[in-house]
Amino acid sequence: MKRAYAAVSREKAKPLILECIGIEEPRADEILVRIVASGVCHTDLVVRDQGYDVPQPVVLGHEGSGVVEAVGSAVKDLVPGDHVALSYAYCGKCEKCLSGTPFYCEDFFGRNFRGTRPDGTCPIHDSHGKQISGCFFEQSSFATYAIASERNAVKVAKDVPLELIGPLGCGLQTGAGAVLNCLKPKPGSSIAVFGAGAVGMAATMAAKIAGCATIIVIDLNDERLELSRELGATHTINARKLDSVAAIRKIVPAGVDFSLECTSSPRVFRQAVDCLGTPGTCGLVGSSALGTEGTIDIGNFLFGRTLIGVVEGQSVPSEFVPQLIEYWQQGLFPFDKLVQFYDLDQINEAMADSESGKVIKPILRMKH
Repeated sequence: MKRAYAAVSREKAKPLILECIGIEEPRADEILVRIVASGVCHTDLVVRDQGYDVPQPVVLGHEGSGVVEAVGSAVKDLVPGDHVALSYAYCGKCEKCLSGTPFYCEDFFGRNFRGTRPDGTCPIHDSHGKQISGCFFEQSSFATYAIASERNAVKVAKDVPLELIGPLGCGLQTGAGAVLNCLKPKPGSSIAVFGAGAVGMAATMAAKIAGCATIIVIDLNDERLELSRELGATHTINARKLDSVAAIRKIVPAGVDFSLECTSSPRVFRQAVDCLGTPGTCGLVGSSALGTEGTIDIGNFLFGRTLIGVVEGQSVPSEFVPQLIEYWQQGLFPFDKLVQFYDLDQINEAMADSESGKVIKPILRMKH
């Protein structure tokens, strides 16, 4: 049993508690990773507040990066000492996984939100030996060590800074992938990005990479809007001061070719649909609590408009994370401008700063 420290969520919407935990040795298809850093994502906050019914107590965290310490007997492509970024979990056996779309895995929700392995066990135990929910995105990386699988670990070069790249495994690949893998705008297209958080900023940078001529970013925070211009936005709208749809129509009278909803707000979702031109496609990536409902004008879709939900940017992590690293190295995807670092024992401060909008992408660094 490996001893580790972890931030444990024990009560709905309450601060996480730093505890000493035990982690089992990896099973045949698992790896043990010494976590160097882990991003804080909006989904961690939703689950902490029980927007998704993951049993508490639970160790969250799903944007981990670190060094492989041990591998199970069936692991083929990773060895101790390898540097990895961790991403989402998938079974690797269902029709969707075998067809190259693991983001549509038939057990996606279970693998990422069940809180246990498929057999009901979990490798994490508290100081009294009692099982704690974990296996969150098959990592639970708000800890100094984590059990992951070979499938959701992406090997990276050792000259890539491990403390920086964890968010590529979820939030940043979600935003960038929504544009590059799903919407696939042609050069010269127009796009409206609703929300200038980590996902929206990643989408903005990706839209610039794709060659979009008009990139409109909508948010409530002027500082974030200013940064979005630095990252590729051609126009910005403060939705606190202007009607977003009307303002977009002033910039693109016929409506935009694409829109991306990154806020999880039903009201903003409606705006993201209403600003579309004909035909026009809206991508929905905002992570709302289960049961959240929104309304749309059905007539908006009679003229070829499309609404598509986007999971993990429709990304295959082993292919897309290295691509994002390459874009970053080329200066095309400067996501490091979104980051602020915290120590693990500052996790509640990091979460509060994320919720308030003070920080776009908090990253926790582990002390060993």
